[in-house]
Amino acid sequence: MPIATINPATGELLKTFESNTDAEIADKLNLGQQAYLHYRQTDYAKKAFWMQKAAEILELEKAEFAKLMTQEMGKPFTSAIAEVEKSASVCRYYAKHAADFLADVAVKTDASHSFVRYQPIGIILAVMPWNFPFWQVFRFVAPALMAGNVGLLKHASNVPQCALAIEDIIQRAGFPKGVFQTLLIGAAKVADLIADDRVKAATLTGSEPAGASLAAAAGKQIKKTVLELGGSDPFIVLESADIEAAVVTATTARMLNNGQSCIAAKRFIVVEAIADKFEKLLLEKFLALKVGDPMLPDTDLGPLATPDLLKEIDAQVQACVESGAKVLIGGHPLSDRPGNFYPPTIIKDIPPGSPSAQEEFFGPVAMLFRVPDIEEAIALANATPFGLGASAWTTNAQESDRLIEEIEAGAVFINSMVKSDPRMPFGGIKRSGYGRELSIQGIQEFVNVKTVWVK
Repeated sequence: MPIATINPATGELLKTFESNTDAEIADKLNLGQQAYLHYRQTDYAKKAFWMQKAAEILELEKAEFAKLMTQEMGKPFTSAIAEVEKSASVCRYYAKHAADFLADVAVKTDASHSFVRYQPIGIILAVMPWNFPFWQVFRFVAPALMAGNVGLLKHASNVPQCALAIEDIIQRAGFPKGVFQTLLIGAAKVADLIADDRVKAATLTGSEPAGASLAAAAGKQIKKTVLELGGSDPFIVLESADIEAAVVTATTARMLNNGQSCIAAKRFIVVEAIADKFEKLLLEKFLALKVGDPMLPDTDLGPLATPDLLKEIDAQVQACVESGAKVLIGGHPLSDRPGNFYPPTIIKDIPPGSPSAQEEFFGPVAMLFRVPDIEEAIALANATPFGLGASAWTTNAQESDRLIEEIEAGAVFINSMVKSDPRMPFGGIKRSGYGRELSIQGIQEFVNVKTVWVK
């Protein structure tokens, strides 16, 4: 796959890059290892100062970084601005809390003095996706660097300018040379990197096949991984719900990032008693969405990131139709313009046991399901190999308790949209991955949890 910036709204090739040679990769590994030997001794105050500077750069230059994202992967400019701001927030969060999160923890035993100490482990390889090209990286960078580790980034090949911009931000913030480096390489080089003794662990956000491949390579080397993979997140609406509020949130949750988000609501599971009303209101919201130039402030939905993604989502929709489903709106790529545009789409009457009912649809496609009651809603929500997030809507406390307890997911949001927040751990179960990012759990994933016993 070429390493290039291709504007997904126009198909225009904007810039190309040469892949790093083997010699350049070796130099970066050497530099990273040498940087780690010194950087691991850096005190938290100094690391926090640099991390705060990174946040300041992000905030001061957010329009420039947002434009870069929009040009490379097509997200609406307003969403890209919000992503840069969120990236700054995670830098500030760990700058403030890392020292407390990794402080020694005293444990009373029969020793004179016993405690747990958290220490960095070395170079961490981050394999990151194109859909949130700044946020996904900074939610790794902030805890990893504050813990004293150093990072190597293998970003998606369609967002090279974002990858290089992030390295530049870290350098301008004052971090020592080699503490964070971008590699312009293809996926075929990842296994060799993991096999290198200097790389101590890896994290990946991306597809299920990519996660399986990285985990297999790391398993051979007995190295830890954290995986955040796909999702087919349910959005459950029960009879007691505020339907109007649910529909507004459902529209936002499905169209987030042009529908290209692991935690986007994808399967809308509505009890029969209110299904007609929900369907009518959702259709009205989808009809009102504006598809167009992602740089314009009034655009709701931009292009998909690549032509292959456009073909894939269309093939999935056509498979649904062939299985007996009905398309209420959309259902075909937009052929009246250049670029990778797919319209807001709603599909209903999908056979529950069909493959389409369990797959992840990575685009602006909502699947509507009707169920008789909460039991069937929970059963259908769990009838997928994924388990990333779930949104559920009810004003009944007992129903809320059941949903929280019985839905199989890494996160359950009641009367709200699934989202990531630096203050809360983020990750999935089942084939959505393992391990956690963000909060205290995220920074403790890639450290040596050392038992110390003094007598």
